[in-house]
Amino acid sequence: MGDRGCQQFQNAVSEYLVRHKSILDVMSRLQDSTAHVNRAIVKSVTACGCLKIDAGKQTIPDDASLVDIIDYIQTHVSGALCSNCLENVENELGNTLFYLAGICNLLGLQMDNIICKENNRLETLGFYNLT
Repeated sequence: MGDRGCQQFQNAVSEYLVRHKSILDVMSRLQDSTAHVNRAIVKSVTACGCLKIDAGKQTIPDDASLVDIIDYIQTHVSGALCSNCLENVENELGNTLFYLAGICNLLGLQMDNIICKENNRLETLGFYNLT
């Protein structure tokens, strides 16, 4: 999508975010949309079964270096989203991005600048960017 696409998306959100202009409304809608993302993923496990989650304690050897940790950490996810679940998760993530862009607009922030700054921070700190 690139910087231009990000700006176009943010402009479109500004045009269509009419009903929820209050920052409080947009913040609560963002939180609600993230809950819907989580629910869509959960349903792909519990209702559809295209994904499976098998979680447990991450086992990392005591002598593992910071660089080696990536070889030991697991996602706990197996399988792949079916086309129906993929569509649902993408739609819910799209809604989340919509409200995130809305917050950026209300605060006078540019999503593409935030993404670039975060990318630069990741590239600069590398493995030391553990949050």
